[in-house]
Amino acid sequence: MDEYIDILDEHGNKTGNTCLKSHAHRYGYTHASVHIWFYTNKHELLIQQRALNKDTFPGLWDVSVAGHISAGEIAEIAALREVAEEIGLKIIPTQLQKLGVSKHIHKHSPTLIDSEYHHIYICELTTPIDNLQKQDDEVAALKLISLETFQKEIFNQNQNLVYVPHGIGYYQNIINSVTNILNH
Repeated sequence: MDEYIDILDEHGNKTGNTCLKSHAHRYGYTHASVHIWFYTNKHELLIQQRALNKDTFPGLWDVSVAGHISAGEIAEIAALREVAEEIGLKIIPTQLQKLGVSKHIHKHSPTLIDSEYHHIYICELTTPIDNLQKQDDEVAALKLISLETFQKEIFNQNQNLVYVPHGIGYYQNIINSVTNILNH
């Protein structure tokens, strides 16, 4: 779905300009998104397989929930909205723990450039996975994977991509943050 988003400067601040998401991707305008990683008390992460019709990384496994922050929207509200839309789960702001913001630029093609500031959150999943309702046009599948298996697969991924290539540092931050919470 095309939506209006805020255009950001090189430091992640709003410029006061907005455009359609498709326009931002076409011209590489920097904008914001949310990434929400759900974990369980059994040391598992919820991951989603991206729908096969996606423009970027179709069929690869990715963050539990992700999406763009709409124009004028704050990151936390976008996170709640995206969780409800993509997996049918209602959460409240106090359930989210923000890990930080990370800038990523990926040039998929000359007319598809992702220049985003990801607002990254983690959240405990207390609902059984069978109760989640995936948004079929965004999510092909959902599954739980142990932190240990996830880490092995991320670090052993080479030319045969299974996961969206966010970078080792990005993934290590998620793994370390969830591990720290579960071990305390």
